[in-house]
Amino acid sequence: MAVVELERREHIALVTLNRPEARNAISPEVSQTMVTLLDEVEADPELRAVVLTGRGEVFSAGADLKVVALGKANDIARGKGGFAGIVTRDFPKPIIAAVNGPALAGGFEIVLSCDLVVASEGARFGIPEVKRGLMAAAGGLIRLPKRVPLAIALELAMTGDPIDAERALQLGLVNRVVAATRVVDEAIALAERIGENSPIAVRNSRRLVREAPELSEAEGWKRTIELMMPVFESGDSVEGATAFAEKRTPVWRSV
Repeated sequence: MAVVELERREHIALVTLNRPEARNAISPEVSQTMVTLLDEVEADPELRAVVLTGRGEVFSAGADLKVVALGKANDIARGKGGFAGIVTRDFPKPIIAAVNGPALAGGFEIVLSCDLVVASEGARFGIPEVKRGLMAAAGGLIRLPKRVPLAIALELAMTGDPIDAERALQLGLVNRVVAATRVVDEAIALAERIGENSPIAVRNSRRLVREAPELSEAEGWKRTIELMMPVFESGDSVEGATAFAEKRTPVWRSV
């Protein structure tokens, strides 16, 4: 049985952490398998977005503490993409986290590395590493202050206490909160809406939005032009306008 599974649903890749007996904890094998699967998705032009979820009732409890207790924590984050094969990876396609249950420690850091989040009503989010004499070292302490007010980020980092899905929604950490039975379907529906659009327009729009917080306004305008030119050159803008005028579905030229 694979520790991470990949299922193709037309233009969407459904990636599932598959260690429910271990609360989908991230082991070296999980990280390595994730790298292989994401490489496969990245290379497939038919796949336009990723939905990432966990098997069972937990999204992920973070690092496998049995591995950490053996002094091999670095093995979990070694290699392409770092922890879980994803947190430091510059992946070019949209990733939506379908959070089916608690996403804690490294599990929350995986969520923070995704673009959009659909959460179940029973989901919880937190970085409890300080309770175990550790630090959240898989991007949580970097990304969280960029997503929520500083006081909230500090509270989560220093107390280690989790927040529920509704609070995460209020803070803008989550896009949708739905019943647990609907979380994957809702995430796939969101991914399909993205997949209907021009691949290069989505890719470059996503890139600019992610880069914008680090850019001055002048740099932002320059970067807009740099990213817009390939979109025009792809022919998708002409196809989009033509399809609109002809009242038909666009046939995108970019991949």
